[in-house]
Amino acid sequence: MMTGPRVGWFGDDFTGASDTLGTYAEAGVSAALLTRIATPQQLKRLGPVVALGLAGKTRALDREAMVEALAPVGPFFAGLGIRLLHYKCCSTFDSAPEIGNLSVAINALRASFPTPTLPIVGGQPNLRRYCLFGHLFAAAGQAGAVFRIDRHPTMSRHPVTPMGEADLALHLQRLGMGAITNVPYPAMALGEASSVFVEAATRGDDAVLLDVSRTEDLDAIGSLLWQEASCRPLLALGASGVAQALLPGLSKSDSASTLRPRVEGPAFVLVGSLSPVTRAQAEAAPSYDKIQIDPERLVVDDLYAGTLAEMLVARLSEGRHTMALTREMRSETVTNRQVAIATAALADAVLTSGAARKACIAGGDTSSYFMGVVDGWALRHLGNVGPGSPVCELLSDQPRLDGLNLVLKGGQMGDRDVFERLARWS
Repeated sequence: MMTGPRVGWFGDDFTGASDTLGTYAEAGVSAALLTRIATPQQLKRLGPVVALGLAGKTRALDREAMVEALAPVGPFFAGLGIRLLHYKCCSTFDSAPEIGNLSVAINALRASFPTPTLPIVGGQPNLRRYCLFGHLFAAAGQAGAVFRIDRHPTMSRHPVTPMGEADLALHLQRLGMGAITNVPYPAMALGEASSVFVEAATRGDDAVLLDVSRTEDLDAIGSLLWQEASCRPLLALGASGVAQALLPGLSKSDSASTLRPRVEGPAFVLVGSLSPVTRAQAEAAPSYDKIQIDPERLVVDDLYAGTLAEMLVARLSEGRHTMALTREMRSETVTNRQVAIATAALADAVLTSGAARKACIAGGDTSSYFMGVVDGWALRHLGNVGPGSPVCELLSDQPRLDGLNLVLKGGQMGDRDVFERLARWS
């Protein structure tokens, strides 16, 4: 029977949720990521875990749908005896009042984790995300220049949740949060995070935003989080920097990561993201046969979708690494959400065939919708093909899917050769 985990996390999309899984597993912490609330039998199959995640797609949902999706989440984690629940958002904190609203998510989870003052971890240096005096900065790709988030070439013009404000406190307050105190990075370096947090809690502030300018800042943040969790069940907000901060307080085991089974054969990549980072990665992948997808036609033409799936399966069955890329939409006849759902269904059809045993879904929304339709209930971390690009083993009751080596990659994540690394993965 599974012993109770100490830490839980809910990922607002699957790419981010799997990144947090990798953070724990690479550090030797026994961890697993559920794709849906598990049955007792499924939890038993996982065995003892220290950190347990649940992946969702709230980043792409409206307010009402977010509340509905999160309603069972808090009780599930509370019922497992979790001391600290982490709402894992994107490292760019992109969120809009009507779509993926972070304030709505936190309020929904506070019913089970009634945290009076919410800790918010503002940065993740290993992904080159930095929070300085409450302002968020992010690199454009792993090797690109660092921009203030409201001037970032991609996130400032994101098609669904554009970031027009770099001051995270202002951004979150516009989403509905109350008073937010910032612990600036000089105070972090001086060890004053705990005292500032206590003062903010005494005033009744809704949240405390913790600057992160360097990896060392996460040590002080971790001490603060564990201190608060020792007093009451705690809810925290942030990217995988939260998990990194918690690592020193968690038990490690050499057996936390098992030997992965060797996978042979071709890789399948579906590129749903239009991010310039992902598009450059696709261009730098000469090992793949590349097939362009007409997104408008994919949504409205079932015959086209079926023919495309058959073509992709045929290429893979011949042992050829195969990549399907959505092109930019040329009209407004369909929505981004419809395209994400259609491309996710295409990927499911290809992988359910069993033609590929390793795959990557590139794009946060596409990954979330894919994991909502594929017949798998959990992920275990196996390794990495680049920063923010963990390879996971899919657990499924379907033999053709069980053990699939899967990468769920956000549009901004990964090195330029990430797809070539997947082709060589075995």
